Amino acid sequence: MPIDHFRAQKYGRLELLARQAVEGFITGLHKSPYHGFSVEFAEHRAYNTGESTRHIDWKLYARTDKMFVKRFEEETNLRCQICIDRSGSMFYPKATDEIHSNKIGFSIQATASLVYLMRSQRDAVGVTLFGDGIEWSTPAKSNSAHHNYLFQELEKEFNKQEGASASNIVSSLHKIAEMMHKRSLIVIFSDFVDSVFINDESQTELFEALQHLRYNKHEVVLFHVFDKKTELNLDLENRPYTFVDLETGEQVKVNPNEVRDQYSALRNKKVADVKLRCRQFGIDWVETDIEEPVDKVLERFLAKRYRMS
Repeated sequence: MPIDHFRAQKYGRLELLARQAVEGFITGLHKSPYHGFSVEFAEHRAYNTGESTRHIDWKLYARTDKMFVKRFEEETNLRCQICIDRSGSMFYPKATDEIHSNKIGFSIQATASLVYLMRSQRDAVGVTLFGDGIEWSTPAKSNSAHHNYLFQELEKEFNKQEGASASNIVSSLHKIAEMMHKRSLIVIFSDFVDSVFINDESQTELFEALQHLRYNKHEVVLFHVFDKKTELNLDLENRPYTFVDLETGEQVKVNPNEVRDQYSALRNKKVADVKLRCRQFGIDWVETDIEEPVDKVLERFLAKRYRMS
C-alpha cells in the first residue's frame, strides 16, 4: 500500500493507513435502541412541562397548537476496548518495511483502523496494551481529542522494535475485566503463544479469564494473529534452523521438514479445541494471517458482524 506523503503529513502515517483501510468499509453496522443526539429522526412524544425546549418540533406546534418533542435514534451506543498483546513473540518476524511485517505491526494498524471506523460512527473506544501486565490503558471515549490521543500513542508503539520481556495474558485479562465497569465489546489481538500452545492447563486458565469478561456481560472477540507462511506452514528451506523464543531466549535446533507433519497436527488440534470452547462461551475467534491486508481482514470480520446483527 503506497503512502501518500502529502496526506501523511496531514493525518500522521498510522492514521493515514487506518483511513485508507476504512475507506470502503460497510458503515452503519449497528443501530442503538437508546435515544440521544443524532441526525436520524425516530418519533415524537408529548412535551413535559419544565423540561428543555431544545427538541420541540415548532412546525408541528404551529399546525396542531400542541407541543411535541422530537426523539432521535442514537447512532452511537457501542463501547469498545481494544487490547493488544505486546509481548516479545508479537514482534515476530522482524519488521523490514515501513508499513508492517510483524504481528504487533499488523495488530496496531488494525486497531488504528477500528478506532478510525468508530470515530466515524461516534462510538466510544479505548485501547489497552499488555505484556507481563497492563502497560498502558485508556477508558473508552468518543470525543475527537481522545481519538487524536489514541492515534499519537499507537504511532509511538508502531515505531518500537522490542516487546515486553515476558507475557501473562491470563493475569492481564483478569485485570481488564476488573477495569471495565460498563458493558463493552472487548477486542483482543494476540498470538496466544503462552496460553493456547503451551499445555492444557494454560488453555484452561485462558478461558477462566475470558469467562471473567463474559460474566461481566462483555462481548469478546479474539484476533489470533500469526505469520501463516513460517509459523503455520513452516515454509522454510530444508536445512536445520535454530528457533529462538523471543521472550525466554530458549533455543532449539531442528530441521522444519522433519517435524512439519507432527507440528501441524498438534497445532491444528489445539486451535480446534480453542475454537470449540470459544463457540461454547459465545466468543468470536478470528484466525488472522498477518500477510493478508488489514482492510481485507477487518472487512470480512465486520461483514460477518453485520450479517449476525
